[in-house]
Amino acid sequence: MKILDKSYVLSHKGEIIKSIIDGAVFVYPTDTIYGLGVNALLGKSVRKIRDIKRRETKPFSVIAPSRKWIEENCQINETVKEWLNKLPGPFTFFLNIQVSGCVSEEVNPIDDSLGVRMPKHWFTEIIEEAGVPFVTTSVNMSGHSYMKGIVEMDDSIKNSVDYIIYEGEKRGEVSEKVDLR
Repeated sequence: MKILDKSYVLSHKGEIIKSIIDGAVFVYPTDTIYGLGVNALLGKSVRKIRDIKRRETKPFSVIAPSRKWIEENCQINETVKEWLNKLPGPFTFFLNIQVSGCVSEEVNPIDDSLGVRMPKHWFTEIIEEAGVPFVTTSVNMSGHSYMKGIVEMDDSIKNSVDYIIYEGEKRGEVSEKVDLR
């Protein structure tokens, strides 16, 4: 596990993007709290997040690489379009999937819905450049409090991730959840 800062990520952007595409597991900052994530197309990597969090079937949300990706892969109506105009921002929209295979079945083994985020944060630009949906879930063991600072991170999580992109303590709250299904 490597602890990285923003300047390192930006100066090694190609390497970071390649590792995202290849399935590396990250702790990363968002506009609200720290997230734990991986390329949402890779079932084996998503399963690793499930194992890390000890979270069997509860669905994960994703950071979408773009609004266009959301529009192409999720069912969109006028209400959804209005909400999409608020992106990027501190929201998770729950939508119905329109395109099978847009994320691994491991992301949501229960049904055909998907939580979608686009945080207003510089790390979202890295996901956009990677061009893949990226699992976003709080950094904690299932049922426990989420991480605000690195000292609160469970050692088993620290020892299970490839990278921690750290920018100090976060005092935000989880994103607002909006069900648009």
